[in-house]
Amino acid sequence: MATRKKTADLADVLFPTKDEQDFAESILSIPPEQRKLHTETYDFTVETLVEKLDDGSAFIPNFQRKYVWSDSQASRLIESLIIQCPVPVIYMNQEQDEKLSVIDGNQRLTSISRYLKNEFVLKGLTAYPELEGNRFHELDPRFQRHIQNRTLRCIVILKDTHPQVKFDVFERLNTGATKLTPQELRHGLYYGDLIREATQSVSSSHLLSMLDIKVDKRMKAEELVLRFWSLDEGFDAYRKPLATFINDFADKNRALNPQKKAALKMSFQAALDAVHGLFGDLSFRIFGKDLKVQSTFNAALYDALMIGLSRAMKGKGIKVMSSAHACQVLAGLIADDAKFRRAISVATSDDAQVKYRVTAITEAFGN
Repeated sequence: MATRKKTADLADVLFPTKDEQDFAESILSIPPEQRKLHTETYDFTVETLVEKLDDGSAFIPNFQRKYVWSDSQASRLIESLIIQCPVPVIYMNQEQDEKLSVIDGNQRLTSISRYLKNEFVLKGLTAYPELEGNRFHELDPRFQRHIQNRTLRCIVILKDTHPQVKFDVFERLNTGATKLTPQELRHGLYYGDLIREATQSVSSSHLLSMLDIKVDKRMKAEELVLRFWSLDEGFDAYRKPLATFINDFADKNRALNPQKKAALKMSFQAALDAVHGLFGDLSFRIFGKDLKVQSTFNAALYDALMIGLSRAMKGKGIKVMSSAHACQVLAGLIADDAKFRRAISVATSDDAQVKYRVTAITEAFGN
């Protein structure tokens, strides 16, 4: 039995449970009366939609995947408009300034806009092969008007919808070949001063090298900065799920004054420097008393070290110790404190788990 428990404890460390993106749980954390999705349906003409994209009243946010359709795929869509074949619904989000961001429909809208701007010729048509090789301006004016007057059904998620409900809808519509990460969704839904500061903090710090990431294509480091800020500022009020907690923080802090920007940047850099100074290349990694790495980056340990040391600095400061001694102290926590080991490996977003691991680090390294 003892051997089985040891292997189970090791498995907990090496194979942490990923329960932090439980979107169903996120929705259930909202009062029932706020879980409703508020929408309006519009039938916009093709001409109107292209005009909206051109004047900026509608836009494709930068979290959307890049345009990938071939000219043949785009041509088939134009042909569908001509033969009045139904086109799938386009989903949009109403921003606070009334602009409409495209949630689902980027490829379709971009294809239509490109054709009306004469950026490609029709090719690969099956219903009207006679139109092959024509740009928009080369079509008979009657075809041009027919395309421009076609209506596309657009469902707009209104701005009075609860932000977490919007986030859940984004996730449900996130069905591309490469699914967007929660941070990529967050980047589009809550974009503002806080997101920009997170991006800047990543580029101006050595976080990427500490994570051993050369190019952060999926915004992992940016999410970790937001994760630190939200927990550092709201630690005592933390309630799971963690994804919702970060979302709420991002939504409330879209607009920041210069003083808040400076304070956030300073708090993150100070905590990161403290971690690196104590643990060096072993930062955020699970390792044994022999200092051999057992598991690479661990997000729960990241919380414990960043928030724990930040809280220590806000108190009486961090104990003076060598890096070698600090690594042995942490290795001891991981090896000998079953509650700490569990807090960085199982149900890591639970309130008690977050608070235990952070408090354990504050007590171990704080004066």
